[in-house]
Amino acid sequence: MAIHLNRSLFAVISLTLFLLSLPSPSHAVPTEFLSVPSSVFSTAVKTAIDQVGQTLSLLSQFASNFGDSRLSHAVDDCVDLLDFSNDELTWTLSDADGGSNGKGNGTGNSAADLKTWLSAALGNQDTCLDGFDGTDGNVKSLVAGSLQTLTGTVSELLGMVRQGPSRGSSGGPPPWIKPGERRLLQAPLSGVTPDVTVAADGSGDFTSVKDAVIAAPDYNMRRYVIYIKRGVYRENVEIKKKKWNLMMVGDGMGITVISSNRNFVDGWTTFRSATFAVSGRGFIARDMTFENTAGPEKHQAVALRSDSDLSAFYRCGIHGYQDTLYAHSLRQFYRECSITGTVDFIFGNGAVVFQNCLIRARKPLPNQKNTITAQGRKDPNQNTGFSIQYCNVSADADLLTSQNSTLTYLGRPWKEYSRTVFMQSYFGGVIRPEGWLEWNGDFALNTLYYGEYMNFGPGSSLGSRVKWPGFHQMNESTQASNYTVSQFIDGNLWLPATGVRYTSGLMV
Repeated sequence: MAIHLNRSLFAVISLTLFLLSLPSPSHAVPTEFLSVPSSVFSTAVKTAIDQVGQTLSLLSQFASNFGDSRLSHAVDDCVDLLDFSNDELTWTLSDADGGSNGKGNGTGNSAADLKTWLSAALGNQDTCLDGFDGTDGNVKSLVAGSLQTLTGTVSELLGMVRQGPSRGSSGGPPPWIKPGERRLLQAPLSGVTPDVTVAADGSGDFTSVKDAVIAAPDYNMRRYVIYIKRGVYRENVEIKKKKWNLMMVGDGMGITVISSNRNFVDGWTTFRSATFAVSGRGFIARDMTFENTAGPEKHQAVALRSDSDLSAFYRCGIHGYQDTLYAHSLRQFYRECSITGTVDFIFGNGAVVFQNCLIRARKPLPNQKNTITAQGRKDPNQNTGFSIQYCNVSADADLLTSQNSTLTYLGRPWKEYSRTVFMQSYFGGVIRPEGWLEWNGDFALNTLYYGEYMNFGPGSSLGSRVKWPGFHQMNESTQASNYTVSQFIDGNLWLPATGVRYTSGLMV
């Protein structure tokens, strides 16, 4: 463990120095986006980066022989998460100083980009601490102080960034997407020429998805397409943060399947349990399925985890039970996907829009309650939340045919400023009349933001909804517009480059 962590620390420092050495354009973040002078902001970001390094140094002191696999996984999680924070802070610093790294990673809307990166950097430390649940707590106690210091610094930084206006359809796609690649990505599936092919029967370049990912170029500035032929690939796949601009294309939802069964009961952290995890920027997946088959009795078991900024999932199946989809951080878009689960099965703290998706609650353990969402916004300045538009929210076949009396809710507040809205979606009769569920007593009921706008179907009646201060029956389109693709995730600036269909605003 000590060697592994020291190498990770070296890699973080080396990458930071490399990125900061990139040439700078002549423009910096406009001062109107900051409530303090840019020099004060930059100094605070550098302080946060130093704190990341100090915390990694502290973690590097621990030996690998814990005799506890869950503890080992938790420490590994913290290293990866701090590595994410280091990158997000480095992008922030480069953008604030007018450097090319921040601009190259974002949409060009500096206010939104800074809010996004700092929101992610703020949440990573909580995920690190969450991973120590179920351990003896000694290591957690040793690192908690450093993590809390870092969290405080990032929270202050986030408060220094003003929320800028959405750029709507102005601007252009991310600068790493070239015009020729946009044409490729907008072509039908039959017209996409892959860089490599994965086939379980040996007819491709690789027989496993993992090997194809490892072989993909690092820090790639063009789209790299991996075609995965039909079949069930029983493996855990992780696309590391250095794998930029990967696109995975399968033969269809339920036809190309990546499947595994890691779970909390068997010693994995929730973060590490993912069948498929991606953190490299600009990821796209089309026409495939990610599943975790651990079952409800194994509790937390993630099928898909994404920390990929400006990522899109199109016609994908995401299937599991508790904690199916971990939309952990940054800007994400899901279109025409099928998502199933039981407890908190869409969770995390990304800024995420779901459109035209089929979201189905499954049969949980006896006496469990189904909650579709558990959004993890912890600070009012974070630009994160879940927006669920034009979706079908209903019961899966196993829940419909069971004789139990499972209670199913739209969501519950995982963190203090949890934010989720459902707009112009169909609710089946499986949704309870009160709509939403408490997490623990009155926790977050005053500070959360839960909204419903023009939904329909037997579960959509607002007459018996919760009376919490944080619940909103949105009657005006001006309220709902804040949670559309164009405004909530600046989608008009980057989604056209993906070739994924989307609706920019509200249906009228």
